[in-house]
Amino acid sequence: MGSDAATDQGISGRRNAGRERLRTLAMEDPALADTLAALWNPDDFAARLGEAAARLGLDLGAGEISELTRLGPQDAPLPIDPPRGWLPARVAGEGGDARVAWAWFGERRLLEPFYEESLAAVAYAPFNRLFGFSTRLAELAPPPEATRPAGLVFHMSRCGSTLVAQMLAALEGAVVVSEAPPIDAVVRMDTAAVGLDAAGHARLLRAMVGAFGRPRHRTHDGGTRFFLKLDSWHARALPLFRRAFPATPWIFLIRDPVEVLVSHLRRPGMQTAGLLPAEVTGVEWEASGSPYAAAALAGICEAAEQGFGAGGGLVVDYAELPEALGARVLPHFGVTPSEADGHAMAAAAGRDAKQPANAFAPDARAKQAAATPAVRAVAAGRLADAYARLDALRPASARSG
Repeated sequence: MGSDAATDQGISGRRNAGRERLRTLAMEDPALADTLAALWNPDDFAARLGEAAARLGLDLGAGEISELTRLGPQDAPLPIDPPRGWLPARVAGEGGDARVAWAWFGERRLLEPFYEESLAAVAYAPFNRLFGFSTRLAELAPPPEATRPAGLVFHMSRCGSTLVAQMLAALEGAVVVSEAPPIDAVVRMDTAAVGLDAAGHARLLRAMVGAFGRPRHRTHDGGTRFFLKLDSWHARALPLFRRAFPATPWIFLIRDPVEVLVSHLRRPGMQTAGLLPAEVTGVEWEASGSPYAAAALAGICEAAEQGFGAGGGLVVDYAELPEALGARVLPHFGVTPSEADGHAMAAAAGRDAKQPANAFAPDARAKQAAATPAVRAVAAGRLADAYARLDALRPASARSG
């Protein structure tokens, strides 16, 4: 090895060793981590962290910190149970080699319509670019009871689930995790490849969900108002969720099949565009548009219907929203909202759930008008039958409304 190469290697080793000492410092000092994580300007971040490095006696200036930040995080293994403020970002790898990558959120609330949007808001901050780390998925720490969710939100898709999630997020101190990819990765994992039986799969799901439910707010325990909004195809994994959380109440949202199908034909989702394997959707892909979409959606509804036999479920129709959130969903979840909660939820209901900067505008009539006879014929088959059976599970008072 030449002297220049040896010198470069030595500099790189010193920088990485310094990075690890700084990472340890940030993890042991949440106040410092909060301060650093709030700095989006790379120069400001490097200067502040350089000051911390100097206090530690590290020969690691702002310039070198900027270079390490530019290179991005190294996949450093850290304690299995990360300190307060970290949430799962993604699951990478297959089988027993799968690892959970973590991102620092601090006390930042998850107020975006989807978890991926919340993650995007923090993932490229200098702090997360410098200090990212991962742990083995199989070694996720068992969660404390306080991290059990207060309610699970399942849905047939395009039927108001994001509205429900946004209204729940408006509750004071609420933690709402909406369609988080790390949870989906655990649900869809190849259990045979890692030697997990049904009970082991449920334990791993509890651990992943618990990682999201751990308290991050110093003035809030994070456990009493923790809700999960799942992907629509997760209804097909209801037995897994019931094994993992047998005492947790859940709801299933439905909507007129014509309106749901029109929405998916305009903008197909993963479950209707052939982007998910048949073992997830229960339907073999065929490039036939509405028949495939209707079959995938019907399978989701049928799985929810079957899940009602195990108890804990409640069917809510899109037409009942937003009033049903306070009248039926919160009582089902065992939550009594305050007057302030009521005002906050009403404000959330007045905004477009997926684009909160815009006011809500009803679209049922427009979707009904857009439905062609062919679409109506497809919707009137298996999908309409599945919807009707779920609708019959609602109380008569809700149906008459």
